[in-house]
Amino acid sequence: MNLVVNGDAESGPGGTAEPVGTVTGWVIRQGAPALVNYNLGGGYPTPADPGPGQRGSRFFSGGNSPRTALVQNIALPATGTTGHAAVDAGRVRYAVSGWLGGYAAQEDGVRLSVEFRDAKGTPVALSVLGPVTAAERGSRTALVERKAGAAVPPGARSARVLLVFTRTGGGTSNDGYADAISLTLSAAAAAAGGRK
Repeated sequence: MNLVVNGDAESGPGGTAEPVGTVTGWVIRQGAPALVNYNLGGGYPTPADPGPGQRGSRFFSGGNSPRTALVQNIALPATGTTGHAAVDAGRVRYAVSGWLGGYAAQEDGVRLSVEFRDAKGTPVALSVLGPVTAAERGSRTALVERKAGAAVPPGARSARVLLVFTRTGGGTSNDGYADAISLTLSAAAAAAGGRK
């Protein structure tokens, strides 16, 4: 199960390139993001451009701020096969993924990070994805999948998911794009089975 709320930009206000004041499930820490419809046109990613195969109708963009940041704090499950006891025993793995991209040959981009924290809020691990460069996109408007995974560090009780969109070139649009943001937990396979 994806622990990220509204990781696909489908909920709440939006649909145009105009910045929004609130984003369902997220806290706007800086700037003003836009939740853009894939059918908007005007140079924004379209359903025909590279991106998630199972995409919805919208994606995140940086709006028109030089730097836009969205954050979501997620409490890890207390019980079950991915609960606190399993985490502390090193038996839980996480997978973080997102489709990240930008516009044409511009270097505007977005970085996705997940920071695990202990019960006191002290960071105990960090995973960073992106930004995807123009060269990695073939200098075309596109979203490219980035993912990572590892063991959830013992003592972790929460995860802080952060999206930072950065405008690097000219113009007013912050053309960092993101969609399908996901964080999942799974019980680690037993070592006796030979799987890692």
